[in-house]
Amino acid sequence: MRCPQCGEMVPIRTKSVRKSGGSGTKWILIVLGLFGLLGLGCCGGIGFLFWSFVKPTDFPEQTQDYADARKTYKTQLLRQGASHQPWKPETLPESVREVTFKSGDLQLKAWVNQPPPDGPKKPAVLFLHGGFSFDQLDWDHCRQFRDDGFVTMTPMLRGENGQPGNYTLFYDEVDDVIAAAEHLATIPGVDPNRIFVAGHSAGGTLALLAAMTSKRFKGCASFSGSPDQVAFVRDQPDLAPFDTNNFKELEMRSPLAYPKSFKCPVRLYWGNEEHVFKFSSQRVAKKSQASGLDVQAIEVPGDHTTSVDPAMRLASTFFQQAK
Repeated sequence: MRCPQCGEMVPIRTKSVRKSGGSGTKWILIVLGLFGLLGLGCCGGIGFLFWSFVKPTDFPEQTQDYADARKTYKTQLLRQGASHQPWKPETLPESVREVTFKSGDLQLKAWVNQPPPDGPKKPAVLFLHGGFSFDQLDWDHCRQFRDDGFVTMTPMLRGENGQPGNYTLFYDEVDDVIAAAEHLATIPGVDPNRIFVAGHSAGGTLALLAAMTSKRFKGCASFSGSPDQVAFVRDQPDLAPFDTNNFKELEMRSPLAYPKSFKCPVRLYWGNEEHVFKFSSQRVAKKSQASGLDVQAIEVPGDHTTSVDPAMRLASTFFQQAK
């Protein structure tokens, strides 16, 4: 370029200018790269934490049928007594009858919409409520089955609603579920060869365990049940009345530990907004299918509550098509 003072042409070292500009660009790229690596690291860390939260437990390979394992295993409770969940007496709705059934030495209660004894025999669903106490909302929860022609029975289990017995979190309660099913099969107007079991949340877990224990059921539907109690009690240890460091206690309450034991077709439903049950449900289904069992894991729209209605419609159709 021309010098503005003397007018003489002066060469410009374009190479060094490019080098200077390249150096600046290089540092910008380095900084951007560092931020990118930090971002990936953060995302990777979040992903790792998420997976560690939802990753199913690697239980030992099943070597014994669950029903047989239950015959020899007795849970050891660190505290005995009723369920921690509060309850209040409920008014019996119209057309609903309260019945008493026997589970071992315990006399327990259940609600049932008993059909006319002189009519054609109807299929029945034993519906297991969510949580650890029963109220009328639980009865309303399973209305879809009644609308579709099923007799429904909802039992109150040991330690719930002022009933006798100790709350054990998914173990001795399985005996109550089987006892309730046997009582349901004897009710006039009920077809004893078409008894199904279904449940939501805690009831969904019990439905799975009952379907591994008894051949009474024609089919099983679990709505957001927990196949993996290691994961279930990890963040809520107060729910467990037993030693959570005793792996066997958790194993005996986990359908994922006994995927070859289902004695009827099973559907595990969960909402697409609740990831905590997704991977364990899928693993149960995969392991069961590998043993030739009709077990499917199905995602439906909604969260822990809103997913129940669409799942129950699918379950009702599944039960109606059972052969």
